[in-house]
Amino acid sequence: MTEVRCVLDCKCALGEGPVWDVAEQALYFVDILGKVLNRFDPSNGARESWSMPEHISCFGLRQGGGAIVALRTGVHFFDFASGALEAVADPEANDARTRFSDGKVDRRGRFWAGTMPYEQFDPICNLYRFATDGSWEKVQDGLIIANGIGWSPDERTMYHTDTLARHIYAYDFDAATGAVANRRVLVEVPEAHGLPDGLTVDAEGFIWSAKFNGGRVNRYAPDGRLDRALEMPVQRPTSCIFGGPNLDTLYVTSGDWAASPSGEFTPTGTDGGLFAVEVGVTGLPETRFAG
Repeated sequence: MTEVRCVLDCKCALGEGPVWDVAEQALYFVDILGKVLNRFDPSNGARESWSMPEHISCFGLRQGGGAIVALRTGVHFFDFASGALEAVADPEANDARTRFSDGKVDRRGRFWAGTMPYEQFDPICNLYRFATDGSWEKVQDGLIIANGIGWSPDERTMYHTDTLARHIYAYDFDAATGAVANRRVLVEVPEAHGLPDGLTVDAEGFIWSAKFNGGRVNRYAPDGRLDRALEMPVQRPTSCIFGGPNLDTLYVTSGDWAASPSGEFTPTGTDGGLFAVEVGVTGLPETRFAG
């Protein structure tokens, strides 16, 4: 394993939701509080950005071009060329207490996104599955902050995080229908490790979970055992994804210390940056939304 390096000092207020696109060999990620969707080309270090009218929490690239994005006012289609947004669905239109949090496209091309509260952190949030025709279904309720999501290589298990519950859950997953069952706590994250945030699953079936306020990314075995900890040069890593030509580079997003100051931590100068490290394993290719 080589040194963690800052590949883009973008100072995101809250960098999140990285997606590596195999076709473009580029990394997309959001700045939630900055209301921006970014594209990073590691071959030349170039960054493109698209401003959003409100908080953008997560997204998936679409097979036909553009993206499906989760904004404050629900899920929309986004066109990169024109900047146009087209509303798809807003499951929590009547609840001003919440916004979307993390999400991802599964390997059958469905989009998953959960919600979180703006202020009062009670278990009032949900996880939704959006079908390719734009219809949606509530999959899980009673969450405090719906966060990192991923699937095992054989698609038989789904992993999902509730940040403030400090739990990473495992579900039995039916890949054909998207149905989940038998939720159980896979990992109970100790306070000393920070808060479990975004995650990804590698080709060996191990789960990589960023620890907000913990300054680390933990790798867990499929049985929940802590396999190793990747120490980060910032205190607020937020999510991670495998990228690069061989999917052997772990990219990690982060939040800016200045956007949410705390006396516990000292700013590093690269807070809110995008980081990369080779960790000796490969990831799985991300899927585009099929709708």
